[in-house]
Amino acid sequence: MTSSDSQILNLRPTDPFSDAGADLDTDTKGDLNKNVGGGIVHIRIQQRNGRKTLTTVQGISEEFDKKKLVRAFKKKFACNGTVVDHPEYGEVVQLQGDQRNNVCQFLTEIGIVKEDQLKLHGF
Repeated sequence: MTSSDSQILNLRPTDPFSDAGADLDTDTKGDLNKNVGGGIVHIRIQQRNGRKTLTTVQGISEEFDKKKLVRAFKKKFACNGTVVDHPEYGEVVQLQGDQRNNVCQFLTEIGIVKEDQLKLHGF
């Protein structure tokens, strides 16, 4: 066993919400690839009944029209989707099926968010 094996990073106690305010960027004014809200976009999967799943996307900036994004998601991924107004999180995009990787790739290709602003949740 080497010295690098003895320092396992997964065993250290960490706060899962400590990086929530760390990604706020105020220095990148002319950057087209920035999320105007500066926050993290959370992409989650929820189990419905049986094998059915639901993908939710939360934290997309208010600058972007979420209904147009849902229309693009539905066309590109061949799934159904909607925008739900959540009292705590605001507008949340819901898509049928496990679309987490597809949504991540789509949002970074278009330039809505950067790679380090995406946070994947789920099993």
